[in-house]
Amino acid sequence: MIKSGIAVVRGRVQGVGFRYSALNKARALGLRGWVRNEMDGSVSARFEGDENSFDSYLEWLRTGPPSASVSSVDFRELNPDSDLGQFQVAFQA
Repeated sequence: MIKSGIAVVRGRVQGVGFRYSALNKARALGLRGWVRNEMDGSVSARFEGDENSFDSYLEWLRTGPPSASVSSVDFRELNPDSDLGQFQVAFQA
């Protein structure tokens, strides 16, 4: 079963290597999607994949890399998106 969702991670998550750690973790788990910094200082991640990988990634986001300090993760499940490609770092337009 494919699971899909978006998470907004808050805390000390910008300027600490969070996005690239999230990228490496997602690719290692075989997920599709993206991660990006937001203007409010949070990090958003849109991701999907098999249930075990998806759940592992969501759990990882609650801690992040050792240099981060996650205070909260807001998560919303979404319908799978066939347009999501290889996991990447996205940038605001």
